Amino acid sequence: MTMLRERRALRVGPVSTIVRPAGVLVVAVLALVLVVVICVNLGRGDYTLSLGQVLDILRGGGKRAQRVIVIDVRLPRVAVGALVGAALGIAGALTQSTLRNPLAGPDLLGITAGASCGAIGVITLGGLSGIAYDIGVPLAALVGGLGTAAAIYALSWRRGFDGFRLVLIGIGINAMLMAMIGWLLVYAKIDDVIRAQLWLNGTVNTAARSQIPPLAIGFVVAGGFALMSVSTLAVLRLGDDKARSLGLQLQSQQAFLLLAAVVLASLATAVTGPIGFVALAAPQIARRLQRCPGEPIIASALVGAILVVGSDIIARTVLPMTLPVGIVTSAMGGIFLLYLLVVSNRKVTI
Repeated sequence: MTMLRERRALRVGPVSTIVRPAGVLVVAVLALVLVVVICVNLGRGDYTLSLGQVLDILRGGGKRAQRVIVIDVRLPRVAVGALVGAALGIAGALTQSTLRNPLAGPDLLGITAGASCGAIGVITLGGLSGIAYDIGVPLAALVGGLGTAAAIYALSWRRGFDGFRLVLIGIGINAMLMAMIGWLLVYAKIDDVIRAQLWLNGTVNTAARSQIPPLAIGFVVAGGFALMSVSTLAVLRLGDDKARSLGLQLQSQQAFLLLAAVVLASLATAVTGPIGFVALAAPQIARRLQRCPGEPIIASALVGAILVVGSDIIARTVLPMTLPVGIVTSAMGGIFLLYLLVVSNRKVTI
C-alpha cells in the first residue's frame, strides 16, 4: 500500500499554500543564475569588467568611469531585457495553463503579430519622428496586441469559451497579420522598411531608462494577478467540468487570465519588438525543472528573464557580429518547438 507524504500548509492570514522544498530550491537556484547572468552581461562589452568588479560597482564602489558604463549605459538594457523576459515567461505560463496546451503562447496565437502589425503600421504609414515616434510605436503595439486578443476571443466564442477553437482561430489570425506586415513592408519607403525590420527582429539595443517604469508597473500589476490566480490555474488544469463542479466561474476566470497574459505580452513587444519563442519555451523549461503538473509562474518568469539576458550576451559578445536578441531566441526556440512536437506525438502514440 502506497503511503502519501503529508505536506504541511503555510498560512499567512487568510492565505494558505503548500510549500514544496524541491520547488523552492529550484526557484532559489534560478534566481541565483539570473543574478549571475545579469552581472556577466553588465561586465561584457568593449570595456570588459570582471564579475567581482561589477558586484563592487553595484554596491556603490568602483571608479567613476566604470560606474557610468555599468549604471548608465548597460544597466537599463539589462533591466529591460530581464523585465521583458519575465513578462513573456508569465504570459506563456498563463496561456498554456488556461488553454491546457503546451504549444499555446502569444507567438502562435497572434498576440505578438497583432502588436507587431500595430507598430509597423505606425512606422511605415505614420510619418512620425522624435518624441511622437518614441511614444507612438509602443502605444500602437500595445493597442494592436489588445485588439487582436479581443478579436480572437470574440471569434472563438460560441455558447461559451473553447480553448481548442481559440488556438485554431489564433493561428489563422496570426497568418493574416503576418501577411499584413509583409504588405506594409512592401508598400513602405526604404528608410521606413529598415527601421521596421530592426524593430521586428526584437532588440534591447535601444532600451532606455525611461522604458523601465511603465514596463515595471505593468509587470507588477499583471504578474501580481497571475500569482494570486495560482489556485485558479490548478483548478483549470482539472478540466472544464470539474472546474465548474468546484464552483469556479469558468468563463470569467479564463477571460481575466488571458487578459493578463495579453497585457504582459503586448507590453513586452511594445518595448523591444517581438522576441520569439521565450513565452513558449520558458514555462515548459520551468515545468520540467520543478517537476510540477502545471506551468509555474515564478519559475517561468525567472527562466524567461534568463533566456533573454543570456541570449543578449550571445548576440552581443559571442557571435562574430552583433545581432538583435530576437534572432538568437528564435533560433533556440525553433529547436525547442520541434522537441515539444516530438514529445507530444510520442504521448499520443503510446
